[in-house]
Amino acid sequence: MPSLLFVDDDEDILDLVSRFFSQHHYGVATAKDGQAMFAQLARQSFDLIVLDVMLPGQDGLSLCRRLRTESDIPVIMLTAMGDQTDRIVGLEVGADDYLGKPFSARELLARVKAVLRRSTLPKPVDQPAETRPMIVFSGWKLDISRRELRTADNMMVPLSGAEFDLLLAFAEHPQRILSRDQLLDLARGPRHDAFDRSIDVQVSRLRRKIDADPQAPSLIQTVRNGGYMFTAKVQRI
Repeated sequence: MPSLLFVDDDEDILDLVSRFFSQHHYGVATAKDGQAMFAQLARQSFDLIVLDVMLPGQDGLSLCRRLRTESDIPVIMLTAMGDQTDRIVGLEVGADDYLGKPFSARELLARVKAVLRRSTLPKPVDQPAETRPMIVFSGWKLDISRRELRTADNMMVPLSGAEFDLLLAFAEHPQRILSRDQLLDLARGPRHDAFDRSIDVQVSRLRRKIDADPQAPSLIQTVRNGGYMFTAKVQRI
């Protein structure tokens, strides 16, 4: 059962989210300010924090900045509707997503699920570019340090930066279903728009370059209600 901590000084909101998320099988704790939030964190661990920007004492942006010096726990910020400055600053100080007030509990649930999926995805071990190996699959060679894709006879296939990052994300997680949110996080990092669906366009373009028949793709398969799966066997050389 994922454990959530909601930080807001509005008792009605805390009551609403507590009941709603408990009904959806989440563990829920609440806090009304930063002091209470850190007291809760000292008592137990949480999988995600939903943090309001406007709080008595230290505001949510300051608290998120402090959290990022101590923990990598995912954070969703609640901001005043239309306050773009708070949203931008929130992402800059380390929030994983944001939602404007007033908000739908169901939309917040969807965002919580998306952030938790991304945060639990295993990340490949980071290595200096000079020492990271070349990835070989189905006759293709993906040169990580040079950011190049080559055919079996060493002909280079031009890829945009976004296409290379997407192909690398697939190649480093072969033969497993990756949701669109996970692919966005792997290819673009955690600061992308949570509801960006341009990943489908990038997958389509990539298929045209690496699949023999893009109309019946074999390397990148669509998984209904799941996302995509890179089916090739991968070897590092």
